[in-house]
Order: sequence, then C-alpha cells, then structure tokens
Amino acid sequence: MSEGQRVRYMRLLVFFDLPVETAMQRKEYRIFRKYLIKEGFLMLQESVYVKLATSENVANAIISRLKKNRPPHGLCQVLRVTEKQYATMIDLTGESRTVEALDTTEKLVVL
Repeated sequence: MSEGQRVRYMRLLVFFDLPVETAMQRKEYRIFRKYLIKEGFLMLQESVYVKLATSENVANAIISRLKKNRPPHGLCQVLRVTEKQYATMIDLTGESRTVEALDTTEKLVVL
C-alpha cells in the first residue's frame, strides 16, 4: 500500500426476512444462513448479520457474491457503513452481543 493510500474499513450489514412456511422455504433459509456464516458474517441479532470489509473493493466483491447466493424469495438487503459509523451503534434494550473478538483484521486470531 502506498503512503498516500489509507485503509478504509467498513461494515456490511445484511438484513433478511425470508418466508419459512413450507419445508422448501425453511431449507432455503438454512442454506442462506449457512452461506453467510461460511462467508464470515457474524450474527448481530436474528436475521441481521455483519461483516468487516477492509476496502471498497473488498466490500464490492462481498456484495457481488451475496447477489449470486441470495435467497430466491423474501427480502434481503445490504447496508454499507463506515467503521466509524458502526462504532456509534447504541443498544437501546437487551444486552449487546460481543462479536468483536472474532471480527478483526488481524491475520492470526488466538482463541
């Protein structure tokens, strides 16, 4: 990375509301949820997942893969926010989930 470039961390939040009335719909829900987890998304709350992206290009690649693996029915949305914006999130009720321990840009994570 050149001296003039800086890393622009951002978060991708995926919101989805999928039908689960039939066995096939439940299967599609499970497949999509497993895809998100395999891609490194962490669950913030039910049907809301988040992933850290280290640049605009990385974020675009993640969104492109999401489009290819989106569920065939229901609603699925992606919101891109800067790391600074994400850090201002306020928990109004309930307890905040600590997912930050595994959501890092470090190359090695010791568990």
